[in-house]
Amino acid sequence: MVISTKSIIERKCPILSVWHDADDGMWQFLDSSDVDEGDAVLISLEEIVNLDISISEISDLPLGWVAWRREKGDVWKKQEQNDAI
Repeated sequence: MVISTKSIIERKCPILSVWHDADDGMWQFLDSSDVDEGDAVLISLEEIVNLDISISEISDLPLGWVAWRREKGDVWKKQEQNDAI
């Protein structure tokens, strides 16, 4: 299971940042908006990849790192979370 948002699942917004949390290993797939608890959803990693196949390009993202892009179709950039965007 991974964390995402209703707007991503409903295909209203693209995935623009991916966080691989160092503390618990959880993956977060987010858009550019602020997220509150009411917008968060748990879904399978397979569903995320089905929404955006480019996620497979960052499947090796290490624990404690983040990947981001300005818009769907851009190249993913990566760095450690403590230096992150």
